[in-house]
Amino acid sequence: MRNTRFIALTGIILVAALSRLVPHPPNVTPITAMALFGGVYFSDKRLAFLIPFIAMLLSDLVLGLHSLLAIVYLSFGLIVCIGMWLRSRRTAPRIVFAAFLSSVLFFILTNFGVWILTSMYPRTLEGFISCYTAAIPFFRNTLLADLAYTSVLFGGWSLLEAWLPALRENAFAEAGNL
Repeated sequence: MRNTRFIALTGIILVAALSRLVPHPPNVTPITAMALFGGVYFSDKRLAFLIPFIAMLLSDLVLGLHSLLAIVYLSFGLIVCIGMWLRSRRTAPRIVFAAFLSSVLFFILTNFGVWILTSMYPRTLEGFISCYTAAIPFFRNTLLADLAYTSVLFGGWSLLEAWLPALRENAFAEAGNL
């Protein structure tokens, strides 16, 4: 039963990662939702990081690697940590808050990376402000996508657990009590 849960969780994350390969508007991707989802639902902390990171890497190998990858993966890892915090505190408002917080974290870190690691903006206060100002229109897509994908992953998983009790984290213990 534990294998069933692991396979289902991994499959959902892989499908979400593969959806990055489908044409989409700028910044409308499932990466934040994948990281939150992995942090919440994989009880093994190593797997909570490893499975989403592998899924992300597979899609990045197809999409192409870039100079900001370390910053993106750092923010991704921090979002997994937010998911781990959320694990025992799961309520709809907290999930929405975690998605919003994750969006803001990703925005701050990745745009800092653009400013500091690329030559797009001068490394001055004016360049810093210009970098973040230019990124604001993209944040709308990021936030909406993060909220939508988080709703789909978390809501979809809740429905699956209701329909397939073997997917529940405590299914093994429940089966032993029968």
